[in-house]
Amino acid sequence: MTTALVRRPEDLVLSGPLGSLDQYTQAVNSIPVLSAEEEYELATRLQEHGDLDAARALVLAHLRFVVHIARGYSGYGLQLGDLIQEGNVGLMKAVKRFDPEVGTRLVSFAVHWIRAEIHEFVLRNWRLVKVATTKAQRKLFFNLRKAKSHLGWLNQEETEAIARDLGVTPREVTEMESRLSGRDMSYDPGPGEDDEYSPAAYLPSPDEDPASAVEQQDWADSTHAHLHQALDQLDERSRDIVARRWLGESKSTLHELAAEYEVSAERIRQIEANAMRKLKALMPPDAGSLAAVS
Repeated sequence: MTTALVRRPEDLVLSGPLGSLDQYTQAVNSIPVLSAEEEYELATRLQEHGDLDAARALVLAHLRFVVHIARGYSGYGLQLGDLIQEGNVGLMKAVKRFDPEVGTRLVSFAVHWIRAEIHEFVLRNWRLVKVATTKAQRKLFFNLRKAKSHLGWLNQEETEAIARDLGVTPREVTEMESRLSGRDMSYDPGPGEDDEYSPAAYLPSPDEDPASAVEQQDWADSTHAHLHQALDQLDERSRDIVARRWLGESKSTLHELAAEYEVSAERIRQIEANAMRKLKALMPPDAGSLAAVS
């Protein structure tokens, strides 16, 4: 007759992925909480003898507290599993530094380390752009976000009150409120996304070459110079007709010019055609047409 292998909850936690967060939570909640005497004994073994089994027992017995603390940060849009993982890192750091002779329980000591690791994770991942870098800004970030959950947009009085409580200036409170209310913007939005203000919209096309742009500008400048030199060699009437037919913002018609010069529209067309042939002969072979440079 074979005996079934019974696995302890702590064995389930350490054996690898459990398949779901609910299974993990159920497993850590099944691990018994240590009494003060048990905790003192394990911490002493770890501190005096470097007993890794004692450290393991201390960590496992407090995993349930990490889950509880991590749930308080679920409003930042980050995965709860990631928050728990970071909190577990803080718990292990706390276990390593815990001194049983101080007379406090490990959970009271560890809560600060757990929160510190979760805070760092939130600040690194909540936004692509860091919203808080100094110690004062980090304190302001978490306290202000908590206050805004029930205050909404702050008025001047509320801004000054929060500034006094946290030891910062009203301007810093206003700036942090603006950061909290902003959103990340996709560098290159996909189809259907609002790309009016995306960074990619303000960058030149990837196939644009600065050297080509300079070359094209030089070509245009040279063509304009040659055009004006060629126009100067036409008689005054021909130059005026060409300029008003091709180079002005509002193009004159053949009939308008005919009425002004008291000739037929056909005569104006002939003068224009002769002038264009002269210009073509005077322009360099590589220069563009008059329509292209007008």
